[in-house]
Amino acid sequence: MKKKLFAWAALGSLCLVSLAGCEKENTPTEAPASTESKEELTPVTLNEVAHSIFYAPQYVAIENGYFEEEGIDLTLVTGFGADKTMTAVLSGEADIGFMGAEASVYAYQEGANDPVVNFAQLTQRAGNFLVAREEMPGFTWQDLKGSDVLGGRKGGMPEMVFEYILKQNGIDPENDLNIDQSIDFGSTAAAFSGGQGDFTVEFEPGATSLEAEGKGHVVASLGVDSGYVPYTAFSAKQSYIDKNPDIIQGFTNALQKGMDYVQNHTPEEIAKVIEPQFTDTDLNTITTIITRYYDQDTWADNLIFSKESFDLLQDILEGANELEERTPYEDLVNTEFAEKAAE
Repeated sequence: MKKKLFAWAALGSLCLVSLAGCEKENTPTEAPASTESKEELTPVTLNEVAHSIFYAPQYVAIENGYFEEEGIDLTLVTGFGADKTMTAVLSGEADIGFMGAEASVYAYQEGANDPVVNFAQLTQRAGNFLVAREEMPGFTWQDLKGSDVLGGRKGGMPEMVFEYILKQNGIDPENDLNIDQSIDFGSTAAAFSGGQGDFTVEFEPGATSLEAEGKGHVVASLGVDSGYVPYTAFSAKQSYIDKNPDIIQGFTNALQKGMDYVQNHTPEEIAKVIEPQFTDTDLNTITTIITRYYDQDTWADNLIFSKESFDLLQDILEGANELEERTPYEDLVNTEFAEKAAE
């Protein structure tokens, strides 16, 4: 079934991705053992900003053994924040990082001698939702005027996309409502459940959990209302890419296989594959969350990070006053590997 078809300290902003991983403290399960011996595989360490159902194609690639098929012995580490993920990449602790592409822009602005280059884009929409205390069938963004909203940290994609949507709807984020950016990204759902705020901006499973508990109702998808945004991407230091083009290509090929699977299978089938990655979440909830992302066209059919997407990213950064000057697309994006994987 064919699917319908983001310095460094400032990078903590990407907390965005509290998501499922921020409630999961165990190390994610690794891909199943391949018939090929571990000695014949090349070890690669991937540091992801968070462990989230939002990144389903990556976990499909892990659980279905696609990395082993490409000769890679993948070790997955969750950074729990883009500052930690970026530090791991720059220090060489991780070979590849997975985070918001704005992180590479921030590092570039700081004058990194060995820039971190984005070579594959995974998600093409924001992954968070606006949750209200009551059902609001006729919700419009104007309903947020005068309200208290639990938002994300300054400079992170969740908050910047939220403010981008507000501005697109004629709402001044500083004067028309109160956005609380003081709460840790993994604690907003609990704070909302405890009575703070009129609305909260939540990733999954926070949004679905609040609904299941009768503590909140999803009234809007930031992914839908912001349009196509290059939300998360895989990146590595330019020196690593130069020295290891075959590894980057194999890694991208494995991801593309995961993208292909998601494009051609139902949310129920996808949920069953990635279930081992989320042992603290029941299968029905995983399926509900995947369906939500699936229906809003979260994943494209390829990993190519287009110039149009990078320009939009910088437009959002500029609108949030987080961009000192625009960065050349060619300096921070390499589409060679994604284009070849998509062939």
